[in-house]
Amino acid sequence: MRPALAALAVVLGSALASMAVYAFVRRAPRDRDAEGKGSRFLLGVGDFLVHWFMWTIGPAERGLLRAGASPDQLNLAGLLLGLLGGGLVGTGRLEPGGWAIALSGVADVLDGRLARARGLASPYGKFIDSTLDRWVETFAFLGFVAYYRHQPAGAFVAAAGLAASLLVSYAQARGETVGVSGSGGLMQRAERLVLTALGCLLDPTLSAALGRPEGTVLFWVLAAIALGAFGTAVHRTVWIARRLRA
Repeated sequence: MRPALAALAVVLGSALASMAVYAFVRRAPRDRDAEGKGSRFLLGVGDFLVHWFMWTIGPAERGLLRAGASPDQLNLAGLLLGLLGGGLVGTGRLEPGGWAIALSGVADVLDGRLARARGLASPYGKFIDSTLDRWVETFAFLGFVAYYRHQPAGAFVAAAGLAASLLVSYAQARGETVGVSGSGGLMQRAERLVLTALGCLLDPTLSAALGRPEGTVLFWVLAAIALGAFGTAVHRTVWIARRLRA
């Protein structure tokens, strides 16, 4: 077994085991911070995963609080990990790129939780967090474009994924400026991040198992992200427009 695949197997096995602990042994409560934010995953179907994940990263959160880490430090870490992830993917190293993208997402979650735990939530924090999220996502998708630079269809799908992702965020941001919150939809930031990370991590193994060239499975993952994100952008645009006209 390849080292990268073995590491992924260990991580996935540990995740499944911890889910069992969370669900049946500890009977842990739902995460109050996630509920307060209204965090959803896969239109609510995956909400168990949201609360399990928050429970899982709880020790890291508490450790960072004790160490005096600031939300800005976590924001910077997420930005640098996103840049690293895009660079790794663009040079053909999908699996390490997938780990970097996943870790950038963890840093993004932790920075907001640290800010709220310390009473530091502010318009500045909301602005810098959401803006840096767009930078991180741009780095990742530019990495995909570079990865598929010799495959026009792949490069197009990656560019479509980037455009659709930015449209999703733009629709919400513009809605909020006119007093209508336009969050919601199938392919939000969390879903896109999970799919891009898993696509990178699983593609080499799954594509080989299917007897296809590397990048085949990732191509279809990116196509699903692009279609889902365009659908989410349309949903938000129509939803906001209707409420403004009403």
